[in-house]
Amino acid sequence: MADVEAERSTQPEAMEEENPLFSNLDLFLFTLIAGLIIYWFMSRKKAEPIPEFKKLDQPAPSTQETSFIEKMKKTGRNIVVFYGSQTGTGEEFANRLSKDAQRYGMKGMAADPEEYDMSELSRLAEIGNSLAIFCMATYGEGDPTDNAQDFYDWLQETDGKLDGVNYTVFALGNKTYEHYNAMGAYVDKRLEELGAKRVFDLGMGDDDGNLEEDFVTWREQFWPAMCEHFGVEASGEDSSVRQYELKEHNDINMNKVYTGELGRLKSFETQKPPFDAKNPFLAPVTVNRKLNKAGDRHLMHLEVDITGSKIRYESGDHVAVYPTNDTAIVNRLGQILGVDLDSVISLNNLDEESNKKHPFPCPTTYRTALTHYLDIIHPPRTNVLYELAQYATDPKDQENMRKMASSAPEGKALYQSFVLEDNRNILAILEDLPSLRPPIDHLCELMPRLQARYYSIASSSKVHPNSIHICAVLVEYTTKTGRLTKGVATTWLKNKLVADNGHKSTVPMYIRKSQFRLPFKASNPVIMVGPGTGIAPFMGFIQERGWLKEQGKEVGETVLYCGCRHKKEDYLYQEELEEAEKTGVITKLNVAFSRDQEQKVYVQHLLRTNKEDLWRQIHTDNAHIYICGDARNMARDVQTAFYEIAEELGGMTRSQATDYIKKLMTKGRYSQDVWS
Repeated sequence: MADVEAERSTQPEAMEEENPLFSNLDLFLFTLIAGLIIYWFMSRKKAEPIPEFKKLDQPAPSTQETSFIEKMKKTGRNIVVFYGSQTGTGEEFANRLSKDAQRYGMKGMAADPEEYDMSELSRLAEIGNSLAIFCMATYGEGDPTDNAQDFYDWLQETDGKLDGVNYTVFALGNKTYEHYNAMGAYVDKRLEELGAKRVFDLGMGDDDGNLEEDFVTWREQFWPAMCEHFGVEASGEDSSVRQYELKEHNDINMNKVYTGELGRLKSFETQKPPFDAKNPFLAPVTVNRKLNKAGDRHLMHLEVDITGSKIRYESGDHVAVYPTNDTAIVNRLGQILGVDLDSVISLNNLDEESNKKHPFPCPTTYRTALTHYLDIIHPPRTNVLYELAQYATDPKDQENMRKMASSAPEGKALYQSFVLEDNRNILAILEDLPSLRPPIDHLCELMPRLQARYYSIASSSKVHPNSIHICAVLVEYTTKTGRLTKGVATTWLKNKLVADNGHKSTVPMYIRKSQFRLPFKASNPVIMVGPGTGIAPFMGFIQERGWLKEQGKEVGETVLYCGCRHKKEDYLYQEELEEAEKTGVITKLNVAFSRDQEQKVYVQHLLRTNKEDLWRQIHTDNAHIYICGDARNMARDVQTAFYEIAEELGGMTRSQATDYIKKLMTKGRYSQDVWS
């Protein structure tokens, strides 16, 4: 500092002696003016392109874009079918209902409530003979689907009147879940409370039974009732109505062709955050190891790298991955239909006013569509069989396909046995009905979209901020027709090998936030119940509780109940769990080896064995309970075990015990992450 000060102090004297042409002030003012001129000039240069946008035929976003009422008036429609859909089924049903309307001299449109201003529902009465249909799926613990969340919030908050609005609801759910069809039932009840008129009873679809049959039965009763209500007659035309037209691109720049991207073209080549369902991150696979030591199953642990993605996750969240279909099945479909799978095509919506211009990103090739975009593995729904029946040259095949799409008992039984019980996908149907050879573009139009698969994250971001762990079991079985069926996502994940040559397998992924959270107070005990791959989120919980202990935090009891078939074969994460118990991170490790003895032992049996400890932890120490795994059997049996413990040690009746557990759920102290 001394040298600098000395230098500064000598400068004025030197300047005085030389009597310069410009003073310091002059130089300062000159620099300032020059800077302002340059700044103005540069700003002006940057601003010049703005008027160019006015030349483009792109009007600025207007309120009309979110007005389904204006759209209906403009296009002469009187039926709107809103859908709340997480896996695509609700959207598929909505499209089928809007298509049906044509048969009854009406015009319908399927609509995503996320894209429209739902407060306009009160204006529906402005359109004569109008009707709003809601196909609403329930997700998780009685929650709305992601795209229906804003609509649900609006319904809860609004006190607007819906007088004169006609509506009906078809709910999609699964009876194995605690809150069966909660979202559909809520929408049905709430619309009535707001003054809307229910013109047909609430339909209840159960995916644990036969969702397709439930929908077809409801739909076939619904339309005659609508005809009577509106005083219209069916046209009798049951012929197929195409929604998209085929355009073949013989001379196209391949840089303009989609190769598996879900939103922005080339988004897999130039990745830009934020990453979500329409813009997944390509995460390199750094670990892919088999977890089980023996046995005929394949249980795997994968780790994907999210460094530099700005992706954040918490223990309990889900990672969504976008798998691709087996190339052998795609090639066989091309072979059986006699098409060049590398032809570049677009399927363009015949309804120019529709928000959905294509059924999947276009232009693309048939190969890409069948590999990345379409679900070709699940058994096709009845509407697909109905639409494709016209292409069967054998009258018997045609008759059977149409019969399966009807609600007649014989047709339902045929669909149940031939398609569902025999687990025939579209390829199996084409192989077993040699007279059926539909045009591939119509087949692609009818196939549902291939959906993301969700996995409970098996790591904690406190310990692994740049890595996400996945625990999965390979799905593989032989059907009644002798065909080997492989799970799309688990087969694809198994093949995501970590190569030594520097080539990295990648997984398109994003994070779905969850309510499955550790208690806010680390001192609260946690009771975790997760047999099989249900242990996944608890690996993250255990890592996080260990990290909290290292930070010097007071951490409550951490109790784990997990299970497998045989200790020597498929004891998942044995070394990690035993080490965590040794270091005191896990207070008590309870493992049920179901088939290591004559009498099968499951996690619910171990819960009953430790009932005194459990009751103290829950009733006295404010423990939080977490269940992860199979909803159909395990989650129910575990819940029953908790009822019995509350009855025996809390001196309650079954009804009181049920209420007690329900209250824990309401308080966020009994959480489930289950699947069926």
